[in-house]
Amino acid sequence: MRSRFEPDRGLTARMALTMFLLGLVYVAFVAALIVLLESLVLVIVIAAGLLGAQYWFSDRIALYAMRGHLVTPEQQPQLHGVVDRLCATADMPKPRVAVSDMDLPNAFATGRNADHAVICVTTGLLRRLETEELEGVLAHELSHVAHRDVAVITIASFLGVLAGLVVRFAFYSQLFGGRRDQNTAAVLAMVMAVSALVYALSFLLIRALSRYRELAADRAAAMLTGKPSALASALTKVSGDVARIPTRDLRTAQAFNAFFFTPAIRPGTAVANMFSTHPTLQRRLEALEEIAAQLGGGGQR
Repeated sequence: MRSRFEPDRGLTARMALTMFLLGLVYVAFVAALIVLLESLVLVIVIAAGLLGAQYWFSDRIALYAMRGHLVTPEQQPQLHGVVDRLCATADMPKPRVAVSDMDLPNAFATGRNADHAVICVTTGLLRRLETEELEGVLAHELSHVAHRDVAVITIASFLGVLAGLVVRFAFYSQLFGGRRDQNTAAVLAMVMAVSALVYALSFLLIRALSRYRELAADRAAAMLTGKPSALASALTKVSGDVARIPTRDLRTAQAFNAFFFTPAIRPGTAVANMFSTHPTLQRRLEALEEIAAQLGGGGQR
């Protein structure tokens, strides 16, 4: 069933292209591992097992890593009330609702489809935002679910995770594997090189898609609520407060930057911005200003 979130053909095209390119890289990566490791069954079983686990259990993995837990309407009536209203407006299934006990102000959506989605907010976000600002953030996250880009990012990020694991495995095998002949060492070095290349390619492709999907979610949320100024206010508040969060807490959350409302990083250089999972705050605010002008100044519907 299609929701009332505006379809985004640009996002759909980019998701299809990203998945196609990553699929080619994935096939080449698995083929290279089979040739280098000379074990067809082992490589396929490990690759398929990790992909299946990430796809089917991505919501549980994310909640566990972010110290999140599902909450009932009795436990969080305001949060559930906002989600209920947005889902009714968007005509989409209501996802499960979770809260993460972290001071880092943020939110994310995860899950393989709209019927198995979870939307999670941190206690730091709930404490800082007004109701209309929270509505904008939640509409942003719900649009990720409606546009199915949550599932695409989950699958796309798998290749980088797998390549990273292979690099670590090969590195520690060389480091602690004891005496090895030159052929074995050469094979492990080649596995590390191929894996590092695959990781770099997936890294760049995912970030290019992620930056566009964040702008698409901002636009969809602003159009659904009719309040781009409230979303802009939430962005400004959250981005400003993230800069004051202790570095150790940011490091804990950075693995999930591609899923967050705003990245868990401090403002960086132009090079850092190029490799970011999100557009700059200024770019997002400018896009919301354009939507506000389209809606007649960003006022109420």
